Amino acid sequence: MSRWFAVVRRFGRWWLAVALLSGVRAAHGQAGEPKWNTPQALTLVQLATHRRAQQLADTGLVDYQALAHGYVTFLAQVGVGFLEVPKIIKSDELMAEIYWHAPNQSKQRIIGHRDTLLLPADIQYYRDRFGIFQNNLPDLIRTGDGQDIRDVPHPLSPAGLLLYDYAVTDSLIIRTVERDIHVVEVTVRPKDDTKPRVIGALYIDPLEGQVVRMALTFTHAAFLDRRLDDVTVVLENRLVAGRFWLPSHQEIDVTRTGTWLDFPVRGIIKGRWEIGDYKFDLTLPRTLFGGPEIVQAPAAEIAAYKWTGSIFDSLPPDVGQPVDADFSHIEEQARALVGAYAMARTQRLVVSAPSLSQFARVDRVEGLAPGFGLGQGLAPGLKVMAQGRFGLDDHAVKGGGSIQWQPPSGLGVRLFAQEDFRDAGDEAERSTIVNSFAAQEFGSDDSDPYDVRAYGAALSARPTPTLLLTAEGTRERDQPLLVHSTPASGAYESTLAIEPMDAIRLSFRVERTQAPWIAGTDMALTSEVRTLMPRGSARDVVGPDVRASLQFALSREIGGSRIVWRSSAADVFAVDRPGAIPLQESVMLGGPVTGPGYEYHEFAGSAGLSERLEIEEPIPFLPIPLGRFGRTPATATLAPFVSIVGIRGTQFCGGPNPTPSPVMFGRGFGTGTLCGAERDGWYPTLGLGLLGFFDLVRFDVARGLSAGRWTFGIDVARAYWGIL
Repeated sequence: MSRWFAVVRRFGRWWLAVALLSGVRAAHGQAGEPKWNTPQALTLVQLATHRRAQQLADTGLVDYQALAHGYVTFLAQVGVGFLEVPKIIKSDELMAEIYWHAPNQSKQRIIGHRDTLLLPADIQYYRDRFGIFQNNLPDLIRTGDGQDIRDVPHPLSPAGLLLYDYAVTDSLIIRTVERDIHVVEVTVRPKDDTKPRVIGALYIDPLEGQVVRMALTFTHAAFLDRRLDDVTVVLENRLVAGRFWLPSHQEIDVTRTGTWLDFPVRGIIKGRWEIGDYKFDLTLPRTLFGGPEIVQAPAAEIAAYKWTGSIFDSLPPDVGQPVDADFSHIEEQARALVGAYAMARTQRLVVSAPSLSQFARVDRVEGLAPGFGLGQGLAPGLKVMAQGRFGLDDHAVKGGGSIQWQPPSGLGVRLFAQEDFRDAGDEAERSTIVNSFAAQEFGSDDSDPYDVRAYGAALSARPTPTLLLTAEGTRERDQPLLVHSTPASGAYESTLAIEPMDAIRLSFRVERTQAPWIAGTDMALTSEVRTLMPRGSARDVVGPDVRASLQFALSREIGGSRIVWRSSAADVFAVDRPGAIPLQESVMLGGPVTGPGYEYHEFAGSAGLSERLEIEEPIPFLPIPLGRFGRTPATATLAPFVSIVGIRGTQFCGGPNPTPSPVMFGRGFGTGTLCGAERDGWYPTLGLGLLGFFDLVRFDVARGLSAGRWTFGIDVARAYWGIL
């Protein structure tokens, strides 16, 4: 018992650090079940429906003109579980003239339009993405020019009153210069959630029946485009001139994924509009309202529009966030009202792949290994998956299967079995797709695989949209692997000579996606504590161990530059046999990420630390035309960096390839060094990186300053490694 107490005491500091860095807060509270279709609720929505049907006629308003300033932004989110921050691909900034004439005529004319492209893409939008919604949406709602959603009954229409349930759930006061406005929140849900309907909340002035705010999403039956996962709309009105409730702020979020391929990439379209500068009773000619509702001014007029600053100077701050809190609340509220089934996509058999390398990869054990995967949804949140690949050189099948229950919120459960490779070490040093090319052509394989046959279960939870907690238990058998392949040039290193063993592995993992933290910084974090308990004859060689690891990245904009700090640390402790640690549990550092200027996994011991600090500075660069995909930016990013590796309890160290690899893939130059306890110590590096082609490709040169060497590297930006 005293040994385990020592372990807990030793690793307690890890979890204190994790708690401080994550900033996790628990929220408590439980709302009661709404009371549906009470006289108060029905009277209020009937009043609002009547007011909306009257348009603005009873206020004496004949016509108006306004200006709308908005952004339409396309983002991509990648990675299993979509934990990573969505990346802006393209953003359009627009200025539009808005016209309205009683009783129900409207026109929108785009007078200013500019865009910026951050990744090569040919993105086209539906016309209504470039306009606002007037009169709180029509009686039959449509978005995406009727290609996304069409003819969904409005909850405040005569037909909608028969199709929806209503409940008064809250009230609030909006303070304006003219007066305080009492607003009642009315929750709305469909009577039949298998039909195309809306779900959400209406905020209504009970005195006049005016709609102050609408926050709506849709049942999946409303989606005409099978790629749609979610469409959410927020419309806000304000009292103008003390008399008229008119559009003030509008948002729309559209999320899409593939239909036949289960691949961790999804596209997000975000529209944000601010409407103001109203002018009334202008005697607008009726001819103005002919033709399409949304039109563009002549190209010369649009080009002449005077913008201030860049698009990103005033881009709404929520656009690049992993999850918009308001939209997340709307979706959670909708699921609570109608259940996950009405909000989920129809399940079907799809090709499944966590990354492109699932279809083909190369390493020194398998050679070329083509693969394939299938996934089948059984119910919303319930999915079975099977994946496998075949090594053409080792003539062996690898793969596994799982069944997973993952509700939108709450505890997820996954049962799995596998016979596949596991890589030693805590951080990948190279993307799989680049490693496959380097291994095949030059014998440079930056992986340390060993064979694992396992079955087990995992529990997962997301207490916040950016935080994932996972607890996992497996019964497994670990075995060493042999080199079976031959590269086109050079020669492969040997694989890890691990001790075969049966074991039980228990782990707890915390993952926080990159998101705003404190003092203007962004922070991403991954931490794990696990124990490996050998069974059977393996206990005669090694005993149980406890292992803790922590990787985090902090970044902050200062002026036009970005400072990035990356840290990786791990410690492993043998419980009852000091020093008797399984090789696969060792802390392994060295390579382009954790130890540039040194060999891949050159340092291995019982404890290790890698620190890296770099400054990313934009510099002028030659733009390259890409046809209809735009052109590369006229800037690149220069990234000088310093790093240091610390290692303790050295067990072994890797050496260079028998035949040196080409410098771009990097094992570098020089001869091997002695391995043993004398390797304990600190190993600094100076380096320089260059990111180009939309910052998608990174070139690095580094020099290890303590028995190191020159190394050169080229790879895809780390943000995309998860899908490659």
